[in-house]
Amino acid sequence: MSLRVHMPKLKTHKGAAKRFKLTGTGKVKHKRPYHSHLLTSKNAKRKMHHRLAAYLVGESAKNIKRLLPCL
Repeated sequence: MSLRVHMPKLKTHKGAAKRFKLTGTGKVKHKRPYHSHLLTSKNAKRKMHHRLAAYLVGESAKNIKRLLPCL
C-alpha cells in the first residue's frame, strides 16, 4: 500500500478576484480608477478615457497572478 502525498489546494484571493480578471493571453485586466464618483467636475474626454479597460504590466501583474491561481 503506497501513500500518496498531495499538494495543498491553492485558494483564490477573493478581494483580487473582484477587481482583476485574467485575459486569455495571460494579461491582467482592471478597471481604471477615478470613475465612480465626483464626475461632475471631470470633463467628458477624461470620463470617456476611464471607461476603457487597463492592463497591469511588470511586477504588479506578477503579484496579482499569484493571488489568482485558479482563474
